Amino acid sequence: MFDFLSKKFSNVLSWVKDKGRLTEQNIQEAVDQVKEALLEADVPYDLVEDFLTKVKNEIVGQKVQTSLNPGQQLIKVVHDQLLEFLGGKNVIPLTNFQIPSVTMVMGLQGSGKTTTIAKLAKFLLDQAKKREKSRKILLASVDFYRPAAIDQLEILAKQVGVDFYRASSKDAVNAAKEIYEKFKSGHYEHLFLDTAGRLHIDSQMMEELINIDHKLTPKYKILVLDAMTGQESLKVAKAFDQTVGFNTAILTKMDSDTRGGAAFSFRYALKKSISFVGCGEKIEDLESFVPERMASRILGMGDILTLIEKAEENIDYHEQESISRRMMSGSFTLKDFADQLGMVDRLGSLQKIARYLPGMGNISPDMMEKGQVEMKKFKAIISSMTEKERLIPGLLDASRKKRIASGSGVLVTDVNQLLQKFEQSKQFVKMLKKGGRFGKFFK
Repeated sequence: MFDFLSKKFSNVLSWVKDKGRLTEQNIQEAVDQVKEALLEADVPYDLVEDFLTKVKNEIVGQKVQTSLNPGQQLIKVVHDQLLEFLGGKNVIPLTNFQIPSVTMVMGLQGSGKTTTIAKLAKFLLDQAKKREKSRKILLASVDFYRPAAIDQLEILAKQVGVDFYRASSKDAVNAAKEIYEKFKSGHYEHLFLDTAGRLHIDSQMMEELINIDHKLTPKYKILVLDAMTGQESLKVAKAFDQTVGFNTAILTKMDSDTRGGAAFSFRYALKKSISFVGCGEKIEDLESFVPERMASRILGMGDILTLIEKAEENIDYHEQESISRRMMSGSFTLKDFADQLGMVDRLGSLQKIARYLPGMGNISPDMMEKGQVEMKKFKAIISSMTEKERLIPGLLDASRKKRIASGSGVLVTDVNQLLQKFEQSKQFVKMLKKGGRFGKFFK
């Protein structure tokens, strides 16, 4: 997500840091590079010009002192303007849906609308679970134009663990009324209604959506947009807004090679919020869109808060505490090492995790892939060991290593590499325990 923009901005800001001071000339050069990056990211030209004008006015307005770090000055100005374009500090994304509520989900065909509905249901279930509550959610579809669309939603509903209802009527408006009656009679808390999409905007589709809107008067109308379509997504959003209207948007396929122009432009161009972004094909791959965090991510500053939230959702606190205590006490075993690798897996691929970490955006995909392969190898090697060998690595002589390598489909050198990494991690903990200011944390 935002990988393209992040790399471009990082290059510009690194270039500015090498300058002794900010002058009119190097400010203009930096602005020109930012302009090129935004245009390449498929941000509309008029919005690029607006953004750069605000950046330049802000820099001039600060009456920059030559004694200050020019890189830090420019980063702050660009960050503040990015934040404004993405929605500002005080924008609260739609994450708490009123109970009861009906949500109509709209979008063009291929935008990921149906899958996004399942992701929303999963998100609400997870949010409720954190508060030790449950949610009664109904999913339904009136998309009679796309073959198997309704079947797809039924399968996804089962996967998530929520209810699904198939209307008997084949007329979209009548089916919507039937679904609404089921929602009320079943005392559901949330209804997510999937509507028909098209390959492009047409009047028949819009008329159908308007009629459904009038009949159901949904509390929320969410527009799902394919971020890969760039400026075209803004045209689609404007067409929906001028006819049916919508509260907020969800951008899908943000994990693809999209250049981020749609996300950058949406809020500023339409004055509407983005509440979520789809960042993968799995049901759990849905993130809240928090402008401040996104601005930091674009500038290569990472997004530690989102990574922490992901860890809290996917890793059991007591499990992590138990491993941490054993590590600090010196009784960390290869089994614990494998468990730690498993925890990392639950957060996603290394490439995904790196996007949340400051300064990691410039690590090549090849290096990330190499690390991912190495992790899989290590897990396979440990799985081929006996319980005793995992607890006492000192038992691993040449004969045992050969057996383990054969059982896990790797070379003996790979087994040795694992043991070396394991010992390095133990030595690192010992160093932290002994070392100056870090020692107090590990007593």
